[in-house]
Amino acid sequence: MKLLAGNSNRALAQAIADYHDVPLCRAQVRRFADAEVFVVIEENVRGEDVFVIQSTSAPANDNLMELLICIDALVRASARRITAVLPYFGYARQDRKMGGRTPISAKLVANLLTRAGVDRVLSMDLHSGQIQGFFDIPTDNLTPVPVHAADIRQRLNGGDLMIVSPDVGGVVRARQLADRLSADLAIVDKRRSAPGQSEVMNIIGDVSGRRCILYDDIVDSAGTLCNAAAAIAEAGATEVYAYVSHGVLSGSAVERVENSVLRELVVTNSIALSDTAAGSRKVRAISVAPLIGEAIRRIANEESVSKLFD
Repeated sequence: MKLLAGNSNRALAQAIADYHDVPLCRAQVRRFADAEVFVVIEENVRGEDVFVIQSTSAPANDNLMELLICIDALVRASARRITAVLPYFGYARQDRKMGGRTPISAKLVANLLTRAGVDRVLSMDLHSGQIQGFFDIPTDNLTPVPVHAADIRQRLNGGDLMIVSPDVGGVVRARQLADRLSADLAIVDKRRSAPGQSEVMNIIGDVSGRRCILYDDIVDSAGTLCNAAAAIAEAGATEVYAYVSHGVLSGSAVERVENSVLRELVVTNSIALSDTAAGSRKVRAISVAPLIGEAIRRIANEESVSKLFD
């Protein structure tokens, strides 16, 4: 087994390598003067089981091209099996036609990866479960619920906890965390007026006097999250926290979080935090390297991945 890292999240790739106590595969993944991506594998991978670790986060197109070219280099170097490890799968929110003459970009990315030569995909908390069906190759979708639940137990354990889904579409995800923590569940009913904008309409459930944890898969502009937190606080919650799988945090998202009623926003390191986010007093990252590392070990040894979450 060999681990090859792109440039999108070297720290996470190194942490996964440390989990396995193996070095990252020697390779150059760099740019020519005109910004074209160039990859050279500097060790023999013929007949090897290779895992390419690359989040397709911002800059999404550059990181996606890096991944595709790494895959092509491995195919031409006669790797036995290539697994694309995408802690964050970019374009996942474009998983259906939003209107006339619009693309389904998540399916396009799945086709690109498959045609490039990937034999298997390993990702974490896909925006929607049906994306697994976009691939005609084996695809594992890890859930970070055990990692989040362990952190919540350590820091916020108590009988007054309530898990809150920030929208109706995230109820299944929030219920998984609520069941693991034996906590109650509430839902924020919102209506989105435009991309990146939302208006909270109603809260389903009694959050009065409760410590509430908003649980979602992606925080991008943080508008939805901060609006939901404000509505929950107005409804009588004593404290509001947010646990999110992927901290995209684009634009002024960190500033928005800083000025919100949120006590803390906890994200995983599936996406490397920007300097602004890393320096924020309200943003904290927890590592999913052991989770992804164990999934990689199980895939390499032909063991069950789903048993990780029993």
